[in-house]
Amino acid sequence: MAQDQSCFSFSCSLSYGKHTSGTALGQNHSTVTSFILLGLTDQADLKQLLFGIFLLIYSVTLVGNLGMIDLIRTSSPLHTPMYFLLSVLSFLDICNSSVFTPRLLTSFLTTDKSISFAGCVVQMALMNLHGTGECLLLTIMAYDRFVAICHPLLYHTIMSKRLCAQLVVVTYAVGVFISAVQTGNAFSLPFCGPNIIDHYFCDILPVLQLACSDTTTANIILLFFTALVTVPTVSVILVSYAYILVTICRMRSLEAQRKAFSTCASHLTALSLFYGSVFLVYIQPSPESASAYNKVLSVFYTIVISMLNPLVYSLRNKDVKAAVQVRVLNLSRKGICQKGIW
Repeated sequence: MAQDQSCFSFSCSLSYGKHTSGTALGQNHSTVTSFILLGLTDQADLKQLLFGIFLLIYSVTLVGNLGMIDLIRTSSPLHTPMYFLLSVLSFLDICNSSVFTPRLLTSFLTTDKSISFAGCVVQMALMNLHGTGECLLLTIMAYDRFVAICHPLLYHTIMSKRLCAQLVVVTYAVGVFISAVQTGNAFSLPFCGPNIIDHYFCDILPVLQLACSDTTTANIILLFFTALVTVPTVSVILVSYAYILVTICRMRSLEAQRKAFSTCASHLTALSLFYGSVFLVYIQPSPESASAYNKVLSVFYTIVISMLNPLVYSLRNKDVKAAVQVRVLNLSRKGICQKGIW
């Protein structure tokens, strides 16, 4: 979860660049106009290699998720609530990856590591928006699987197009609200000192650590709204899958059990990737290696998971694989026909 990224701890440098606005008691008081993002590495020999790796990851993310959206849109067998929600997840993955990856790629090619104050605000706001949205959407998808397996006869009645659309609207509305609160909470504080962030994006906690006033209240607000999102969503997921497990165990047919499990496999994999990486945030290593540890984890769930989700849903889903085969066959026939015309 993107807002859970704020649970990381970082070692921020005391060197900084600032804009002087006045003096008091013989000391300069300044307003920070930009931040310095140290990035993933300062080793020049690694930058070209990392640029190639992350460019490939971003390309696969765009192609995979855009392909998934197009496949769901054009394949009538995939016009179901589950795949509608999956197409929204693909859109969120594209947006989330685009918040981080382009700037990260730029950092490998240039020596300028600065980001404007406004740019940092926008990046944090989008991070919170898409992170909250993905967290809520995965919860809605868990509820969708609960209805499909525990109440199959009522599935299309309960998970109607109207309800799915409303749930997506609510997801974005809550995401905007949480993003506004969390971002406003961080940047309402005065920044008059260090502006160096030992990370590749503007995460909440390292930004709070740069504030030149007491952050106790801000940290309480951060914790409260993070819990406000995570506790209900995780509870709904756990309860949904508890009912699903009980329902599957009561099925007499092994074939029915296998089919029920297979419909949940992709979603369970996506949940494991998302929440598993967030869980690892709380297993902090020694302070000496904490910064590198946090960066590796951040790369995984801000960039890599967005690439893996369409692969998980295509490789482990028979309906998607069948739709891909039909789509490829249709494109092949279309290409043959066009060659025949020319």
